[in-house]
Amino acid sequence: MAAPYADPLRVAFVPGVTPGKWERVWRDRRPRGRLDLIPMNQDAALTALTEGAAHMALLRDVAADETWHAIPLYREAPVVVAPKGSLVAGLDSVTLAELGGLDDVVVLTVDLHGGSGSDAVELVAANVGVAVMPQSVARAHSRKDVVARPVTDGVETSISLVWPAAGAHPMVDEFIGIVRGRTANSSR
Repeated sequence: MAAPYADPLRVAFVPGVTPGKWERVWRDRRPRGRLDLIPMNQDAALTALTEGAAHMALLRDVAADETWHAIPLYREAPVVVAPKGSLVAGLDSVTLAELGGLDDVVVLTVDLHGGSGSDAVELVAANVGVAVMPQSVARAHSRKDVVARPVTDGVETSISLVWPAAGAHPMVDEFIGIVRGRTANSSR
């Protein structure tokens, strides 16, 4: 029987990322091992990794370098969030040039590093403008008074599992295996 670690594995995750399926597999495989999932914005998650408050994080657009290990997991398509009943809401999809060419439409800046996207969606709902963001963020903050439409030429974002290159928690490899879909009996 493997000895449980006194400290839980702490994994931060940014808005729009839903780590619940990996947490369920962790619980099934390690009923005594604790996994703490911590929702944070991107900047806070990077700080938590740097300071050791989190051992791993699910982040947007972070690549491996001398500071971080990073495993790309998936890519997210961009959408524009618009008020229901607006001109943009009536379109099936839109390009960035089309958005920029609409005289009466203000495109709001969404800061996913320091925020969550919820403030931008609130402003969209108040008819202040439209906001371009990853689809998962729009879905996480969906409301009945706004709609999301694909931005066909927008830049995709990538979600990666990130952890420090030095001083990794002893359970990092086990969580990597779960995220990569390895079974309990498979080997690397």
